[in-house]
Amino acid sequence: MEEWLIALDKSHELPLYEQIYRQMKRDITEQRVPVGKKLPSKRKLSEFLAVSQTTIELAYGQLTAEGYITAVPRSGYYVQDIEELAYTEPAAYTGTPVSMSRKAEIDFSPGMVDTESFPFKKWRKAAKDVIDEQAAHLLQLGDPHGDAELRAEIATYLYHSRGVICDPDQIIVGSGTEQLIPLIIRILGDGAVYAVEDPGYPLSHHVFDQGQRRAIPIPVDAEGMDTDRLLQSPATAAYVTPSHQFPTGTVLSAPRRAALLNWAAGHPDRYIIEDDYDGEFRYAGRPIPALHGMDRGDHVIYLSTFSKSLMPSLRIAYMVLPKPLLDLYRGAFIHYASTVPRIDQHMLARFMADGQFARHLNRMRKLYRKKLQLLLEQLAPYQPAVTYSGDEAGMHIIVTLALDRSEEELAEAALQADVRVYRLDSYRSGASSGSPAFLLGFGGLTDQQITEGVRRLMAAWTIKKRNSAE
Repeated sequence: MEEWLIALDKSHELPLYEQIYRQMKRDITEQRVPVGKKLPSKRKLSEFLAVSQTTIELAYGQLTAEGYITAVPRSGYYVQDIEELAYTEPAAYTGTPVSMSRKAEIDFSPGMVDTESFPFKKWRKAAKDVIDEQAAHLLQLGDPHGDAELRAEIATYLYHSRGVICDPDQIIVGSGTEQLIPLIIRILGDGAVYAVEDPGYPLSHHVFDQGQRRAIPIPVDAEGMDTDRLLQSPATAAYVTPSHQFPTGTVLSAPRRAALLNWAAGHPDRYIIEDDYDGEFRYAGRPIPALHGMDRGDHVIYLSTFSKSLMPSLRIAYMVLPKPLLDLYRGAFIHYASTVPRIDQHMLARFMADGQFARHLNRMRKLYRKKLQLLLEQLAPYQPAVTYSGDEAGMHIIVTLALDRSEEELAEAALQADVRVYRLDSYRSGASSGSPAFLLGFGGLTDQQITEGVRRLMAAWTIKKRNSAE
């Protein structure tokens, strides 16, 4: 294939690379291009479309990241096998996180954010605009779903940034993901069987596994949740983090996204719980679209939070319920009040309406990209004894060590150096027999702490630089 007929509008506000990406993605998903077909080289396609090779490289990079095409070294790009989406109408985790009883001077926690860059003045202005005598009505209880002003801002934000199309009425505001998930569990009923990612987020798995509910660990590999294993299970609901799997950092590939949506569409009582916990922070190409945007059968329950994008202490999360579940939700929780203070809701709504939230995200995306680059630069001299993955998005990476030592032993050695790291096995349903691996979060660390933390870790683990004398 030397050409690809793509209509470009250079006067359109949508970047050229995204126009190319979208049209190629549509042609692949609609099977207009055969599986295994070789794409034009970046040079030839750039000449044919009269655009730069960088534009083609950005489009190809996004398609590769989402699994629509694959790059074969010294050969080119080829169309992946994408299962056709069936757009139909709606017809026990036992792992525990690492102990936090001992403090450390340098903590590579994946859950911390940069506090020095928070826009306190802008947040204070939002608070002053909301808190006055004219807002006395905010002292009373509001809508149990969350105040309309905030839900409207969230709906607008989701449409523009994550490709989620929903009505504000579908949005339920809560004080955290761990508070919203039990609500989902209740409306899905006692007979629901939950598939959870393995390794995965321990707190969510603990909630799913409480009482008499069944939670089935499904392995995660380089393409995300193993959908073949899911199809073989009795699960009726699947909890996934498709845009940036926690903790491995992998992206659910396009074939598995299709398979997952087809699995849910195969029965009216099947649902996908999509936790998009840090979808805003992607450093290679454009953000991976939310799975919810591909769902045409109302089978995806979308979850997200402001913990990573603003601050963990804000305690504001939200979910987008499929319309078939709204009546069930209203019936089950008609007497409930919102768990988020109304003043906090209106402060956040004002912060978003004034454009401050979008500006803050742009600044933090650049800041975290710089921190990530610094972390990778500090690790580079220790390769191949140290390798890393999951560096395209989020606020942590996975480092794997070529050492014949246990994760427990290595984590203890790190603590002796006053550094805390997080064992990958802590997020698994059972111990791994592979090489020791750790989560290194960088969001809450200064540049100096990142540099010093890596130095201490390598010394504690007796890993020398490549060019060091033996």
